[in-house]
Amino acid sequence: MSPKKLAPEVTPEQCAAKMMETIPIIIKFFRTEMRRNASFLPESLSVPQFRALAFLDRHPSASLSQVAEHLGVTRATASTLTDRLVQKKLVSRVENPLERRHVVLNLTDTGKYHLQQIRSLTSARIATVLTNLPEEQMRSVVEGLTVLSNTFEQVMPE
Repeated sequence: MSPKKLAPEVTPEQCAAKMMETIPIIIKFFRTEMRRNASFLPESLSVPQFRALAFLDRHPSASLSQVAEHLGVTRATASTLTDRLVQKKLVSRVENPLERRHVVLNLTDTGKYHLQQIRSLTSARIATVLTNLPEEQMRSVVEGLTVLSNTFEQVMPE
């Protein structure tokens, strides 16, 4: 019986390089699928609109500035984008009662439903892609993603 070979050591730099190589490929796949799945809904959405809905789902009563910062766009661009979402009845926009110059943005029930539909369709497609992976590899993926999530949550500012 031959001794089990040990995997070569991996440095943090090698791990970072592999993450930077891999994560954009995964994000591109997600965006493509979300865009495709959003086109099946009565109210088609662009990727930035979807990202705005997802942000508002995680951050109810967010400001326009917060949405702009999250999307990496100007307040004017975020305002135009949210105006379209309001017209589609996916987002509600109300003046902040404490500061009339600021608006509070929230998902409507329709917005929550559309977001959930897109996520479900995309998740089903991801599961289909992963179907052929052996259980051991799927477990490794889940464990690795859990480690990454926990690690980066610790260093992300609130």
